[in-house]
Amino acid sequence: MGWHGYLVLWCGVFGALALVGYGRSLAGTTRAQRTVRAEGRIERVDEPRHGSSPSGGIAVVVSFQDPSTGQGFTVTNDGECGEQISAAWTGREIGVHYPPGRPQAFRFVNHPSEGGRGLGWPTFALFLVYAGPVVVAAIDRGWPWALLGFCGPWALSGVYRLPGNIRDRNRRLNRLAGMAAVPGRVVAVLQNVTVDPDDGHTSTRVVPVVAFATLDGRAVTAYCESGLSDPAGSRGRDVTVHYAPDDPAVFVLDVEAERQSWQLDMVVNVVGVLAVAAAALVGAAAL
Repeated sequence: MGWHGYLVLWCGVFGALALVGYGRSLAGTTRAQRTVRAEGRIERVDEPRHGSSPSGGIAVVVSFQDPSTGQGFTVTNDGECGEQISAAWTGREIGVHYPPGRPQAFRFVNHPSEGGRGLGWPTFALFLVYAGPVVVAAIDRGWPWALLGFCGPWALSGVYRLPGNIRDRNRRLNRLAGMAAVPGRVVAVLQNVTVDPDDGHTSTRVVPVVAFATLDGRAVTAYCESGLSDPAGSRGRDVTVHYAPDDPAVFVLDVEAERQSWQLDMVVNVVGVLAVAAAALVGAAAL
């Protein structure tokens, strides 16, 4: 079977998967659509133990109510419990997701949300259907088809999303200006050591934990992976924490460094879109 035969098989298989996925989404039967989404409330926050692993997140006790039965549950985030809780305070609302009728199989998410429609894998399958003809065209007719086929849609998507990305970054920059400043303290430094089984190389992840009180009295405990010099030796250090009044989980220690980082990210975003668009134009010109 030649290239074109493999292409037909490729497109047929992934096209069928995409159709099945979109069909299930229209019918409302995807896993994401069937997932029960409850609103949880943090009832207790335990201070992380100095030197322990950061992989489990901050230990919390969460209460939530099953929307279908009204039964209440109080659970902890021991073990694998979904997203890592890296900022916690008593009274914080988080999302609790679980399969229908199985609240004991709960998963935490940092923010309550409506959730998606389960279109991630079908969309990826559709991309593979598109990628097949582009690859075959590049093999049969040369590299310009690869540049035009891949960089063209990517550039169009980037141009479409660029204004929204710029507005989002401007909102983040404005949010920095509206942050409140309060004193904080590094109460623990967590460490996670991993060893590469192939070459024996050891890598260490160091995560300082900052505690601070908001102006309205919320006692926040949070991971702080940037903004500290010598993070491994920072336990007991007093710091100034700048946080967003509407969401204390959004905080920084160095406002100016964060502002420069977001400005650089905006520039990189624009340059990236221009580079991809230029590559697509080169491919089109070379046809």
